[in-house]
Amino acid sequence: MREHQNNDLEKKEDADERQNRPADNTRKENLDEKKTEKDIEQKEDEKLEEYGQVTLDDNANKRKIHLITIIGEVEGHENLSGNSKATKYDHILPKLAEIEDDDSVEGLLVLLNTSGGDVDAGLAIAEMIASLSIPTVSLVLGGSHSIGVPLAVCTDYSFIVPTGTMMIHPVRMTGMVIGASQTYEYFEMIQDRILSFVSNHAKIAYDQLKRLMLNTEMLTRDLGTVLVGEETVKEGLINEVGGIKDALKKLYELMETASR
Repeated sequence: MREHQNNDLEKKEDADERQNRPADNTRKENLDEKKTEKDIEQKEDEKLEEYGQVTLDDNANKRKIHLITIIGEVEGHENLSGNSKATKYDHILPKLAEIEDDDSVEGLLVLLNTSGGDVDAGLAIAEMIASLSIPTVSLVLGGSHSIGVPLAVCTDYSFIVPTGTMMIHPVRMTGMVIGASQTYEYFEMIQDRILSFVSNHAKIAYDQLKRLMLNTEMLTRDLGTVLVGEETVKEGLINEVGGIKDALKKLYELMETASR
């Protein structure tokens, strides 16, 4: 009799265990999902902190946009000091290649607040953005000076905030410079690369851009011109004055047109 009761008790425990097992599995799956979501959020935060990049996909339009920031100084082949804000081309270029290869990314938004930097690195980034097959929009916030000018105009459409500035000036070089005609010709060649790129990707003419670059009446210790907000639009460098709302709205419009 006692043995029969023990068997019944064991059967009941087995039945209870089978009933609880799906609930346990569900709880485990929910925990795994939460852990995965947390890992994704953590990776996005690390990517934003390290590279100034983030994917924008939590929107009503159900569109996936990649955001890239170009801030501080555009770093060249030598590392800048740890105290300087810098944009590293060796971080940006591989990411742009990944964006071009990723069919799920439908648009690129570039935020700029840069003092300029290395010409080769800046032009490399600008050329790569200009060659992307997806719609691209740029927004100049604080400023986009020197080599930041090509970076601002390399997208399909460009914005600048009302207080944003852009400085156009001749090429500068740090370190020892040999005072020879060949050096001057080399500087001219570098400047021509910048002028050609900007005039090909903006509405400003090559000659007018060169006049702004060699202006002697604005800066006390240098040649060049500083343009603020609406002035950049009047000169044909930037398409429109606006903010982040306008930039995203325009990017959604370009993506909608591209998907038709």
